[in-house]
Amino acid sequence: MNIKNQTITLKTPYITLGQLLKLTRVVGSGGEVKAFLASNSVKINGIVDIRRGRKLYKGDVIDFGSEKIMLN
Repeated sequence: MNIKNQTITLKTPYITLGQLLKLTRVVGSGGEVKAFLASNSVKINGIVDIRRGRKLYKGDVIDFGSEKIMLN
């Protein structure tokens, strides 16, 4: 994983956490999302969340330790 601080501009009202992980190539496929979330701490707006279907909206910040994705 090498995304550091990245800003993603949404073209839809929301994106799911699983879709975002695939889009940013944190995981290679949808099947890898569940395993990734089970073994990594992912925070959304400062709160740990492991739901791959979690809807993310503009303004949300997704944190993977030292790496962040900001939705715009």
